[in-house]
Amino acid sequence: MADKLTATPRTEFGKGASRRLRRNDKTPAVIYGHGTDPVHVSLPGKETFLLLRQSNVLLTISIEGEKKSITALPKQVQRDPITGFLEHIDLLIVKKGEKVSVDVALTVVGEAERGSLVNQDLTSLPVLAPATDIPQEIEVSIEGLVVGDQILAGDVVLPEGVVSEQDPESMVLNVAPQPVAEPEPELEDAEGDLVDSDEGGDEDDDEDSE
Repeated sequence: MADKLTATPRTEFGKGASRRLRRNDKTPAVIYGHGTDPVHVSLPGKETFLLLRQSNVLLTISIEGEKKSITALPKQVQRDPITGFLEHIDLLIVKKGEKVSVDVALTVVGEAERGSLVNQDLTSLPVLAPATDIPQEIEVSIEGLVVGDQILAGDVVLPEGVVSEQDPESMVLNVAPQPVAEPEPELEDAEGDLVDSDEGGDEDDDEDSE
C-alpha cells in the first residue's frame, strides 16, 4: 500500500528558489517516467522526511490542480551531508504489474555456532521486484551455521516475484572462529632480565637504613 503525499507545482527554479522552499518546510522534487515530461513539484518537508525513513517506499502523489494521482518510487534522494535533511528528490513513476531495480537491505536472523564470528560482506542486495510490492528487507538465516560455513548471493531465499541481480557467487557472509586475545608480554629491563618491582624497593630501603 502506497503512502500519500500532496504536491504543489513549481514555477521557480534554481538554488535560490530551492532554498526558499526548504525554509518554508518544502522539499523540491521532480517526477518522471513512462514517456511523460518531467513534472517539477514541491513536497511537504517533514511529512516526506518521515516517509523516506523507510527504504524503497512507494508514494501516491496528488498534484494540486490535477485530478489523477501518481504512484512513484524515490530513485535519488539528496540530503544535507550534515543535518540529513532532504534537499531534492527524483521520483520515478511506476505502474502495477511492472518490475523495478532496487537495492533491498539484508537482515541477518538466528544464531551461528557459539564462539564464532559472522562476517557480513553484503548488507543489501540489488533485485528486480514488483514495483507495487517491493520488500522492505530480505532475511538471511544463520541459525545452526558453524565455523567454515558461508552464504552466497545465490543461497539467499527471495520473496515470491523477486529476482536477484547480484552475481550468485558473491559472498554475503561467512562464519569464522572468534579471535582469541593474546596475553600481554612481560616487561623486561634493558639487559633482558625480568623486572621485579619488589626487589628494587628492598634495595632502596637498605640504602636508607645505612
